[in-house]
Amino acid sequence: MRTLDVSVVTPDGPVFEGTAEMVSSKAKSGELGVLPGHIPLVAPLTISAVRVKKDGKTQYVAVSGGFIEVRPEKVTILAQAAELAEEIEVNRAEAAKERAERRLAESNQNDLDHARAEYALRRAINRLDVAKHR
Repeated sequence: MRTLDVSVVTPDGPVFEGTAEMVSSKAKSGELGVLPGHIPLVAPLTISAVRVKKDGKTQYVAVSGGFIEVRPEKVTILAQAAELAEEIEVNRAEAAKERAERRLAESNQNDLDHARAEYALRRAINRLDVAKHR
């Protein structure tokens, strides 16, 4: 079966490098599934899980937005932050979720702290969801 080269990269360096039969991610315009031979595209990603499928197994990577670049034989994901499911520290993610919920309860909906708390909450929830797929 044909495969794609897959790279998930952050400013700190590569998080995932490998091959896959399919890569699924959530772009701002909707769910995106990429198979070998896909037409070239670039799309912004949401805070979500990237699923890398190979040999009947799926690896999960939590990404905090970023971009996906698709070429016929390669997928590159550039994210501000990304973590493999098995590397997520669940205790830290739960603490971040609780902190964000507290800040949301304490802040005014129109201020910058509220927007930051919403972002932190979405990120923590995504990390917890991805960590379930260890």
